[in-house]
Amino acid sequence: MARLRGTTRRAPLSRNVRVLAGVSFLTDVASEMVYPLLPLFLAGVLGVSAAGLGVIEGFAESVSSLLRLPAGWWSDRSGRRKPLVVVGYTIAALARPLIGLAQGAGQVLAIRVSDRFGKGLRTAPRDALIADSVPADQRGYAYGVHRGSDNFGAVFGPLIAWAVLSYDLTDLRTLFLWTAVPGLVSVLLLVVLVREARPTDGGERLVSAVPVKSETDAPAPLLATPLAPSATPLGSAFWRMLGVIFLFTLSCSTDAFLLLRASQLGVPTAVIPILWSALHLVKSSSSVVSGGLSDRFGRRPLILGGWGIYAAVYLGFAFASASWHAWALFLVYGLYFGMTEGAEKALVADLAPPSRRGAAFGWFNAAVGIAALPASIGFGLIWDRWGTEAAFVTGASIAALAIVLFSLIVPTAPRGAAPAAH
Repeated sequence: MARLRGTTRRAPLSRNVRVLAGVSFLTDVASEMVYPLLPLFLAGVLGVSAAGLGVIEGFAESVSSLLRLPAGWWSDRSGRRKPLVVVGYTIAALARPLIGLAQGAGQVLAIRVSDRFGKGLRTAPRDALIADSVPADQRGYAYGVHRGSDNFGAVFGPLIAWAVLSYDLTDLRTLFLWTAVPGLVSVLLLVVLVREARPTDGGERLVSAVPVKSETDAPAPLLATPLAPSATPLGSAFWRMLGVIFLFTLSCSTDAFLLLRASQLGVPTAVIPILWSALHLVKSSSSVVSGGLSDRFGRRPLILGGWGIYAAVYLGFAFASASWHAWALFLVYGLYFGMTEGAEKALVADLAPPSRRGAAFGWFNAAVGIAALPASIGFGLIWDRWGTEAAFVTGASIAALAIVLFSLIVPTAPRGAAPAAH
């Protein structure tokens, strides 16, 4: 009957994708219990200046970005994604709570670098493993579910921290120490339930070169057969896409500036965590739907639409004048993330040869991470020299240019299938 009505029933996602989504949920719960409070801890407890905070976060994110390319390349070379993913999540789970024991800025820097080192190690292999674990016509949905779960964790993390501190259940340092619990649970799920997977060009899932017929099959042996070393180029279409995404990311300053703008518009400091959670609630709820839509209608409409929303939001922040404007813009801003995060990653998987997916996601994540640093520095310089309006208008203008270039030079892979080698 479903077919007679013009609809089809979606096949369930593989266990790998579901477990990785759960791992990201728990990891973001832990991470977002720390992130919104880190500036307060550094300034109020350790006496670190705003410039010092910028150095700590900028250096940590740079380490994470630069590590993603070699990690993705090695996962292709070895044919084993899972070990890098496990080690990356474990390092972060162990490092993050140590902020609660830090006595100085140098210690926080070392801890944050370790945390981001773990993220850099795991990100590209994990994204490639998701692509390996689903057929091509489920990629957008799979990445949408994964990003939705990640963002849903970012809803709960700040709310937990806000509730614990508001009711004086514990102090800031102890709260940071408690983040070890969701972090280590996520690592346990990853070790026990996630398997290696290998794709064919058609998108079928293989485990140690044996087709996966059901989730009750025997687990893969410890040493999976490596992917054959491939000299297949990533192709001009991939590099054009990456160049345009790099350009767009130059418009994407740190969200700390949006929170600062919200404060300028009259949102009370005590309510900022609620605003942050509301943003991630929209991101989470829209990610799953948008990922599925990208499988059905193609990646291009979702990416272009999301980038257009981003440009409009930045223009809105430039000319906003009331606190309710900040709330409305933050909620719409969540749609940008939901529409683009899964679709962009699905497009990377579409355009990359299966044997080069780790390297492709390494390049993608590195480009996004590297561009984010000058984006934030440039935005801050414009803000200080020419004002808030000029900074947000500049960001919107760069995003608009990226939209035009994407429309002109980035191809759309065939829906439901990876393209032929370029």
